Amino acid sequence: MELEGLKSIDTKRKRLKRGADWLIYASVILGVALLVQLYALMVPFWLFYSVLAGWLFYLLVAIGVATGRDKAYLPALVLSIVTLAVSLPQPEHYSLADAGPTFASLTFIAGSLLQVGVIILVTSFLVLKRRQSKAILVGR
Repeated sequence: MELEGLKSIDTKRKRLKRGADWLIYASVILGVALLVQLYALMVPFWLFYSVLAGWLFYLLVAIGVATGRDKAYLPALVLSIVTLAVSLPQPEHYSLADAGPTFASLTFIAGSLLQVGVIILVTSFLVLKRRQSKAILVGR
């Protein structure tokens, strides 16, 4: 019975990991679209380079995830939280969304939804991974 429970947890953990991986990759791809838009808008250089720096961190995390490094998930979680914490309070972003469906508004909405998804899936994955580790230790 315990073995079946561990297999069930392992299956769920693998699904969550796969979903989190794809959301992290999608965030990196959407980040390219955001950088292109910011460059085209000629935003202040400090804003462009701060977003570029965040995107580079996200790219490093995605590379870590792609190469099987489980330690990359915690930074992915932190980056998603920071991204939302910086992005959501900006009134300019909501005025974009109010203006109707534009490339910029869709980027903001999709990016926000991706970050929420990363937060949910990575947190769930990490919790399940910890639960699985504890179950294995208890079973020994």
